Amino acid sequence: MAYDRYVAICDPLRYSAIISHRLCLRITLTSWVVVSLNSLLYSVLVTRLTFCGNQVTHFFCDITPLLKLSCTRPVVNEMLIFTEGVAVVVSPFFFILGSYARIGVTITHMQSVAALRKALSTCSSHILVVLLLYGSVICVYLRPSSSHDLDQERQVAIFYTVVTPMLNPMIYSLRNQEVKGALRRLFRKLCIPSNFQPGSQANREWQHSS
Repeated sequence: MAYDRYVAICDPLRYSAIISHRLCLRITLTSWVVVSLNSLLYSVLVTRLTFCGNQVTHFFCDITPLLKLSCTRPVVNEMLIFTEGVAVVVSPFFFILGSYARIGVTITHMQSVAALRKALSTCSSHILVVLLLYGSVICVYLRPSSSHDLDQERQVAIFYTVVTPMLNPMIYSLRNQEVKGALRRLFRKLCIPSNFQPGSQANREWQHSS
């Protein structure tokens, strides 16, 4: 999405030629493959550990509290979190920040106030979600194991497991005029009785009571 915003604002005349269906499909497949291999790698390494307990002190089976149950210090797993985590988490984060930095430079050169307002409105929602997501993920995973606090990690994990997914439909979908129209029609159907007939005495009483 950051690349889409970048092309739309910095190179709008070539947007249709650059952001093609094939490119979107490749980006999506690449994301799925990377996260699937990432999860598989952690799963394989965890199976090589010996655990001294079977109760994970977290609201889901996350890698950090799972390593706390290991009878020996999982050095390889901890090194993997920092090395591979930088590639999977930090690299896309800096790519997104770089895209928005270029967008910021382009916005500062805009003469039209309407275009400036539209560009800021388009980018602000996405950058907010990105900061919440990557900020909480980096805070949980990319820090020394000696400073891990499971209670604090559970609270921070809520942001990237609950808050961000809840914000996505509100931030993106509700900005779409068609979605807004569909929600208005649904609201009318739920609030207005199916036998509503304008001008009837019963419906005038219903309108007065509501």
